[in-house]
Amino acid sequence: MNHLKSYLLLFVGIFFFSNSFAQKNKSRDQLQIFYYGWYGNQTTDDSLQHWNHEIIPHWNNPKWNNLGHYKGGDDIGANFYPALGNYSSNDSKIIEKHMKMMKEAGIGVVVISWLGKDSFTDKSVMKYLDMADRFNLKIAFHIEPFYKTITEFKDQLSYLVKTYSHHHAFYKKEGKPLYYVYDSYKIPAEEWMKLLSKDGAMSVRNSDLDALYIGLWVEKNDNVFFEKSGFDGFYTYFASEGFVFGSTTSNWDYLSGFAKDHHLIFIPCVGPGYSDTRIRPWNEANFKNRDNGRYYKNMFDAAAKVNPDFIGITSFNEWHEGTQIEPAIPKKSGGFTYEDYGKDPWFYIKETKRLTDQFLKEK
Repeated sequence: MNHLKSYLLLFVGIFFFSNSFAQKNKSRDQLQIFYYGWYGNQTTDDSLQHWNHEIIPHWNNPKWNNLGHYKGGDDIGANFYPALGNYSSNDSKIIEKHMKMMKEAGIGVVVISWLGKDSFTDKSVMKYLDMADRFNLKIAFHIEPFYKTITEFKDQLSYLVKTYSHHHAFYKKEGKPLYYVYDSYKIPAEEWMKLLSKDGAMSVRNSDLDALYIGLWVEKNDNVFFEKSGFDGFYTYFASEGFVFGSTTSNWDYLSGFAKDHHLIFIPCVGPGYSDTRIRPWNEANFKNRDNGRYYKNMFDAAAKVNPDFIGITSFNEWHEGTQIEPAIPKKSGGFTYEDYGKDPWFYIKETKRLTDQFLKEK
């Protein structure tokens, strides 16, 4: 009987130790938020950038053609209005405020949208790295589809690594950078394999360009792409539940299982809502009401349920698609009433902190 009691106590001890160890292993670096540094104004940049977004034409309905651009100021290409107004992404004071907000929201890694060498989004990367370091944050890169070939992609990554990877705030997981590759499907899997397989003709493996390359999973049959392309994992990005297969939370068990079976990283992405009819007036079907934070909570809970290595948050400041958690204020302009968060412009910063804390506490 005493032997049985000893075994039971040993088992209980191992159980609690293992769970405690797993819990300690969770870190803020698992919580990664998409950030857009493409906004400009006259004061800092001598021109407006993105606040005066065009109204995007429909692909086959001429009713939505040639509707022009927004003017900026009180008339911006967004359904919400930022508390900081038409800021510049190159303004050091704005960068500092944003990093402080993201730190307060419980984020560990800021994933900045990058459009290559000499692009507008490349101008202030060093400022972002320096400021992130001040707040004990890390910077990862969201590679936009500006390149046409894997050769160009490799050349651009070489520039990025040589220019920024030495910085303390440049995010690495177990010594390797992590890159999100948006619209990765636009280049065939066979081409990616040349770059991402160990035996590929242009392989980055075991070189300075080796990294964790994360492709975008959109449709159900993307499993074929990820079986052949050599990517290290995949993410879902879109904050609109049901918009595509990847962003449909009921499919995340399948995606998680696929990732485990193929030794890949799965990064489900969550968002507070979706609202883009200022720039896509024909896209009302994908509108997702924030429902006073309930939409965000439900999506976050669905992600946590599959116990992922990372959760992506879409987004800090993608104002055009209304996925931002950055503070927004009530505003009316020219007969249009911008959406807001209710009484508290900081509601989604606080709610993100609550949700991230909850995720880190879960076993």
